[in-house]
Amino acid sequence: MSYRIAVDAMGSDAAPAPEVAGTIEAAREWPELRFTLVGDQERIRAEAQKQGGLPQNVEVLHASQVITPDEEPTKAVRAKKDASLVVAGRLVKEGQADALVSAGSTGALVVVGTLGIGRLKGVHRPAIGTIMPTLERPVFVLDVGATPDARPEWLVQFALMGDIYARQILGLERPRVALLSNGTEAEKGNAATKATHPLLQALDGIHFIGNIEARDVPLGGADVVVADGFVGNVLLKTYEGVASALLSAIKRALTSSPITTVGAALVKPALKQMMKQFDYAEYGGALLLGLSAPVVKCHGSSNARAIRNGIRVMKLALEGGTVARLADAVAKLPELKPKDKGDSPG
Repeated sequence: MSYRIAVDAMGSDAAPAPEVAGTIEAAREWPELRFTLVGDQERIRAEAQKQGGLPQNVEVLHASQVITPDEEPTKAVRAKKDASLVVAGRLVKEGQADALVSAGSTGALVVVGTLGIGRLKGVHRPAIGTIMPTLERPVFVLDVGATPDARPEWLVQFALMGDIYARQILGLERPRVALLSNGTEAEKGNAATKATHPLLQALDGIHFIGNIEARDVPLGGADVVVADGFVGNVLLKTYEGVASALLSAIKRALTSSPITTVGAALVKPALKQMMKQFDYAEYGGALLLGLSAPVVKCHGSSNARAIRNGIRVMKLALEGGTVARLADAVAKLPELKPKDKGDSPG
């Protein structure tokens, strides 16, 4: 089956170069897919010429405006009707595209996804899920930015959506699902975390292993880690910063003297493999789960490879019917409420 993917070509820090190059690479690799690059058509076509021109399965749709990261998301989406992200979202809403990929403002993408494309029936709030590398196999963490303040019953839905993603996209038969907290004991955490723990314990169909501390995430202590969007985003940014600093420190140490430089040549293949393992570009984008169509958020500093890999994530979601599977699972989920409503954040 052929799918059309709308790509917000003006979202990344270096737009539209990464979006154009990444989309062209994906279009040549998967000719069965069709793409619509949305944005400034002159700049898009100029970038395309640098890549040898647009493949036949890529078209361009002009959009005259851009939403910047410093703008208030809801106001920007409402005011800029011809922004590339808004137009791309409209294509999905109107059925002219099956999915959306953007490296633009996370807040604006959540607004477009929630108010424009729409949530699945029964889903309280969307969640952004992203892959993080570990010493073992990759871990899927959600939410990393869509819903900063999450109620316990919303976190339960996040866990359910994360479990389905891990089974379908990561190919795990029985994913280990954990709740991010400041201790492994059930009574640890803030009010929302403590109220969520028993709800997850009582949820059938997922392998809930209890709380997990942030320090155990890089060690591969779980396959799916659940958090609200504030805590999850802090974990993600800390993860990226520590990985970048560590790799820079290793590189500096290996080139600090003639002797270490010789040694660096010996360990270069292993070092390159490690750098690849902890490079966000290898994992592409993060799915905005809970919407009625697949939406992928790529990093603002994405290069062409990251955009291409974000499209790969989208391809897997489309071919695997991720949205339909999520809709079915959420429909079967009973309405959950924490025992003490006073523990639930407003």
